[in-house]
Amino acid sequence: MEFFLNDNITRGEIIKQIKAGKVLANNKIIKPSYILKEQDEIKIDIKKEKNILKPSRKIKLKIIFQDENIIAIDKPAGMQVHPDDNQKENTLVNYLLAEFPEIENIYDDSEDDRMRPGIVHRLDKDTSGVIIIARNQKTFLELKRQFKNKEIEKKYLAIVYGMPNLNEGVIEKPLARSTDYRKQTVAGRKTKTKIREAITYYKTIKVLKDNFVLLEVAPKTGRMHQIRVHLTSDGHPIVGDKKYFLKNIKRLAKIDRQLLHATSIKFSLFGKAYEFNSPLPKDFEEFMKTHFLD
Repeated sequence: MEFFLNDNITRGEIIKQIKAGKVLANNKIIKPSYILKEQDEIKIDIKKEKNILKPSRKIKLKIIFQDENIIAIDKPAGMQVHPDDNQKENTLVNYLLAEFPEIENIYDDSEDDRMRPGIVHRLDKDTSGVIIIARNQKTFLELKRQFKNKEIEKKYLAIVYGMPNLNEGVIEKPLARSTDYRKQTVAGRKTKTKIREAITYYKTIKVLKDNFVLLEVAPKTGRMHQIRVHLTSDGHPIVGDKKYFLKNIKRLAKIDRQLLHATSIKFSLFGKAYEFNSPLPKDFEEFMKTHFLD
């Protein structure tokens, strides 16, 4: 194989350029799902666009807590955590750079992480709730270590279709990226991407009308889209989820996003205990009122 790469680029950028015909195998245009074979000659002609982080004072967010080490933010649904090729200025990071400019140089030693300074964990764009950010490198590395070692306790509320078989239980199914990398899938025998352990605990909180159930969910691991994939794989997709759903379940057109909310996060840092909570957002409460079971 022979590679001609102009610069370090992200996986997403590579996929985008493959689709644009900028990556050839044996002088032929390929798809992102192409499987390399021995003796293949790969030619890559990609010019990386320089990503520039821009502070934005137009964004207003609720700060739950701040001290010299951390910031806790109540992230609304619809807000992306960090910039990417599609959204460059209206993200949580753009807000943080305006309010807390010291975080700009807090990241791991990679080009990807430079675009998410201070970010030690993430919430999906349409997931609301509490998220914490590191204000210095020491805190950043310590919180990353704690997340990696499963020492941080996170809880979510989710409204799903149907009653689980058990009032409380655990979903323990390894996950892997789908072939286009934009989704996760439960790993199986034919999985071609890296398989990662994934564990999610759940507990039934309230049964609602029309076959809806409110669950408390606690992920032990932190894989991309983990809660959403696990609940769907168990036959109980989250209401409003447009990416992970079951075709035999009629979805509600009035719900604009998945009803998943990060309610709390709990951890210790440098000898001090922290716990932050986020109240249910309006759309979540309205759905529950509409489907309240007397």
